[in-house]
Amino acid sequence: MTPERDGEGRVSGGGVALETGGPTAYDRVLIARHPDRPYTLDYINAIFDDFIELKGDRLYGDDGAIVGGLAWLDGLPVVVAGHQKGRDPQERVYRNFGMPHPEGYRKALRLMQLAEKWRRCFISFVDTPGAGCLDDDEQRNICGALAQCQAFASTMTVPTVAVIIGEGGSGGAIALAVANVVLMMENATYSVIQPESCAAIIWRDQKEGPRAAEALWLTAVQAHRLGIVDEILPEPPGGAHSDPQGVFPIVKEAIVRNLATLQNLGPNELRRQRYRRFRRLGVWNQEAP
Repeated sequence: MTPERDGEGRVSGGGVALETGGPTAYDRVLIARHPDRPYTLDYINAIFDDFIELKGDRLYGDDGAIVGGLAWLDGLPVVVAGHQKGRDPQERVYRNFGMPHPEGYRKALRLMQLAEKWRRCFISFVDTPGAGCLDDDEQRNICGALAQCQAFASTMTVPTVAVIIGEGGSGGAIALAVANVVLMMENATYSVIQPESCAAIIWRDQKEGPRAAEALWLTAVQAHRLGIVDEILPEPPGGAHSDPQGVFPIVKEAIVRNLATLQNLGPNELRRQRYRRFRRLGVWNQEAP
């Protein structure tokens, strides 16, 4: 299916059918969490050229759960950032299982500010169960770090594209997904809460996670129906981990294509387009009884 765009450069169609059978919502959750699924650095190394990683938030320290830096995309200078999970036990601890601390989001904010200052397109990859939520994170103002990312991203005057490649969990995901265009992998998830946590709150039983997954509307197809994401990127049977080399060109093509459209918009229009995009979310109708 060839995506269509409205006058604001917003994608209204996706790369896969909106009605799909097969995996359940919780199946998608498990695929999104698969340990062999491509992570942010895999996409960066496959899609971009001459990537230079930047570390630290200039306030506290470096957080391995957020990676990013400067790169080139088909000759276009860009800034890229994303959540990063670990492959082996040691790296998982170093990356905090893809759950960034406040300094991780301040690093992401620093990268956004560089993109704005140097007039470079900003591209983000989203893959986190959620932001860090331990006492140390609260003491270092994790909520403020998330809010600062969202606030600054909403005002950027350069083209921004976010790609949800795995788990899109809560505010930890939204902090890197306030973009002009939001793309989502076919087996990725996007939700205010993890299904097991939701089940523990609602039914006092984490084993009801599959039931919660159905109720949360967290799949790519459902997010597209709600207008939360603009385009669904197809994956091979079994998930992106079954053929990463086949997935990378699909993601690259979608990023390049959408950036080309967004670059036709002026700085103020990019900001207005992003504002209108998010203002449309959450529209509801109430019928009289």
